[in-house]
Amino acid sequence: MKKTLISLLLALSAVSSTAVSAGSLSGGRSIGLQSAAVAAQVDAAQVDSAAQQEQAPVPAPAQPAPPAKPENAVTGMLGGALLGLGLGAVFAKMGIGPEMASLLATLLMLTLIALAALLVYRMVRRKDTPANAPFAGAGQGKKTPAAAPPIGAKVPPAAAAPWGVPSTFDADGFLRHAKASFIRMQAAWDKADVDDLRKFTTPQVFAELSQQIVQRGAVGEVTEVVAIDAELLGIENMEKNFLASVKFTGMLTSAPGTEAVPFAEVWNMSKPVAGGTGWVLAGIQQLS
Repeated sequence: MKKTLISLLLALSAVSSTAVSAGSLSGGRSIGLQSAAVAAQVDAAQVDSAAQQEQAPVPAPAQPAPPAKPENAVTGMLGGALLGLGLGAVFAKMGIGPEMASLLATLLMLTLIALAALLVYRMVRRKDTPANAPFAGAGQGKKTPAAAPPIGAKVPPAAAAPWGVPSTFDADGFLRHAKASFIRMQAAWDKADVDDLRKFTTPQVFAELSQQIVQRGAVGEVTEVVAIDAELLGIENMEKNFLASVKFTGMLTSAPGTEAVPFAEVWNMSKPVAGGTGWVLAGIQQLS
């Protein structure tokens, strides 16, 4: 389900990235610290989507023609018997004595019966013999070893660091503050309020945002967050810091009177393991 959602968000973000980048805090770019776990999840969703598109229905194999029905041997035997009786009558008309005619007819019938029995035997023998009879039993006693899988094929990956949300973590409260910070930082970006941005960002992210504000000059922006939702994807322990990845989705306008467009991006929030300070923005990660 999560992979399907990410695939849909990728499509939406590709359509609306130009409009969103005009007024969003990130400018439609990835900045600052990037999460390897988020990148792996996005790559897996893209691979699954590509695999589903490449799959094609396999045509059903052609049905083999039904084998020809063999001739009925019983019918042949009855025909032979009738033929023998007919020949006996012919012998009698030719002046051959009844005893000799009967003997000849009997011999002929026995010959026909023997031929019919031989025909039946060959038919049964042919049916029981497999199609590859000349090679039957060849190679017995030699077990072919199973082929070794190619290097890297279906090799389980190395155990990765746990990535998830601890059961004791107040995810709901964290996401409420995260959405409030998103709206506040977007407003500070529009007003070029670098002092407010400094409170919620790491030095690296603050330096990038400050540089963009200087490049745009005195021109301000008016961005309205029409709708916003947040999902906590996971929290990583990076030795000295915790890194919480929050996926923001929603609608925003880049200028007054413009149509709201969808957006989707991941904010990576950082906090020292030792405590002392709260969560700050360490990086913004795009989903495409």
